[in-house]
Amino acid sequence: MRKTSHTVLAAAFCIIAAGAGAANFTTAAEVKPILQATKAQWIAVRNYEGQDLLYFTNLLSWRCGLTEVFYSVNGGEMTPFRMEPCYLDTAQPNALKAETLDAVLVSFPAESVETIDLNVTFDDGTSEQAHYERKAVEIQ
Repeated sequence: MRKTSHTVLAAAFCIIAAGAGAANFTTAAEVKPILQATKAQWIAVRNYEGQDLLYFTNLLSWRCGLTEVFYSVNGGEMTPFRMEPCYLDTAQPNALKAETLDAVLVSFPAESVETIDLNVTFDDGTSEQAHYERKAVEIQ
């Protein structure tokens, strides 16, 4: 009886491990649950060297399941954020190879960013919106 339960348990662990290893997190089905759970951290704002820097790093880490990201600052016009491509032919398709800072952030005049709105579209055609107050996402 004990041997049978160990065998079943070992088989279950193998199935779980195989399933976890198979996910590359390159589709909406794979990244949407992660992004929904981390929605409060999709972006960050930091005042640095006389500028407000709006970081998209968390979103970009899961960009392979996204088709587009639009942002608006202080209720302004929605602007597309150009995302680095996915590297589907590599072992780490979501890796960032950013050669310049504008690949992960947008700069604004110091202390000018008060609110940020996002519209994120997934590769399955669905979208999620988010609104942030500076205080909630500011890096100190």
